[in-house]
Amino acid sequence: MLARVLNRLIDAQAVWADPLGGLLQRILAAIFRPIRPIKDFLNGKWLGHPVHAALTDLPIGILTLVLVLDLLGQTQAADVGLALGVVTMLAAMVAGYADYVDTFGLVRTRATVHAVLMVVGQVFLVVSLALRRDADDRFAPALLVWLGYGLITAGAYVGGEVVYALGNMVDRHAWRTKLAKWTPLDVADVPEGVPTRAKAGAQTLVLVRRGDVIHALHDTCAHAGGPLSKGTLVGDQIECPWHQSRFGLRDGHRTQGPTTYDQPRFEVRAAATGGWEARQA
Repeated sequence: MLARVLNRLIDAQAVWADPLGGLLQRILAAIFRPIRPIKDFLNGKWLGHPVHAALTDLPIGILTLVLVLDLLGQTQAADVGLALGVVTMLAAMVAGYADYVDTFGLVRTRATVHAVLMVVGQVFLVVSLALRRDADDRFAPALLVWLGYGLITAGAYVGGEVVYALGNMVDRHAWRTKLAKWTPLDVADVPEGVPTRAKAGAQTLVLVRRGDVIHALHDTCAHAGGPLSKGTLVGDQIECPWHQSRFGLRDGHRTQGPTTYDQPRFEVRAAATGGWEARQA
């Protein structure tokens, strides 16, 4: 019941979050897309896991400690912790913006609400940090941290909805059953150098013939579910048409973000009864 009420409240913000999200996404795309290697790093291609999700634990944990230190009167330690919390939160925000470039629809709307709550919460923290320099009365700086912490907690809830309810930056193959047995493909001909969609049982594959070898990957992009069979070949890689993630044809390994996951690879052979059959490698 509570979750439904909160989700209605979040989605009611679409009246301002949708236009703001479109503008913010265009700005961030203009910044990040020309620096693709940095964006890949911030997405987490090198880690095999989204960087933003890993970084968000740092400021929340540090700020929780700051609240306790303020209550105990440990002013110097609280000030140092707050400064560290501001820095780690900035790092998490930059990584989050790199992911935000590739959001769309309801995901982008909720991600915009999440981002605004986090930015406003960060403003409270920065103001608190500035007031602490010469403040004899610690009440106002401490109160600002509590207010910022509340906004950040609310933002974390919305961020959880973006990931866990809507599946943003979640591996699209996490729960897919492995095709362990040789299974007939529903195509009789695979043209040279053309991404070809094929079915093997319940699995949908993209096939690419190179001479006598047929490379096969799952057709659903691990990043956001785009159809690789409608993608573009770039050397020995295939590029997703939605967000330009790339995967090696030979091994399914991610070669360009925003994906942080590899693509399931399949073996293909000629069937004894004619045609082709495949199984997951």
